[in-house]
Amino acid sequence: MNHLLKGAWSTLGTLAAWLCWALGGWDGTLQMLFLIMALDLLTGLLCAAHGNSGKTAGGGFLSGAFFTGLTRKLMVMGLVMLAAALDRLLGTQGVSRLAVIGFYAANEGLSIVENAALLGLPFPRGVLMMLEKMRDQEMKEV
Repeated sequence: MNHLLKGAWSTLGTLAAWLCWALGGWDGTLQMLFLIMALDLLTGLLCAAHGNSGKTAGGGFLSGAFFTGLTRKLMVMGLVMLAAALDRLLGTQGVSRLAVIGFYAANEGLSIVENAALLGLPFPRGVLMMLEKMRDQEMKEV
């Protein structure tokens, strides 16, 4: 039984190492993207708990809307993997990956601001303008 547990942990560790490599390495930009994506999911759930979700007709929680959001975030990870593979192929040292992460981080940030507005929280206009500017700049580069 003990050797099965060790084998499972070894397999999990190997999978995690491969995933980290496929994403282009575990650095600050990827950590930021994961954090922002988690905050977006959390704020979306808070909106649904308060009946203010913009994703459903009644404003409440709908598992289909949550699943759609989760699959979109998984697709973002797929695009980061694609960009990392392109960087390795072209030898561009993370340029494509950084552009993809920057674009989706700005979109996730705007979604968090939108969720905060749905919950009735005031938000600094300057931060919103910076996020929109970052998203627009990344769209021009891609």
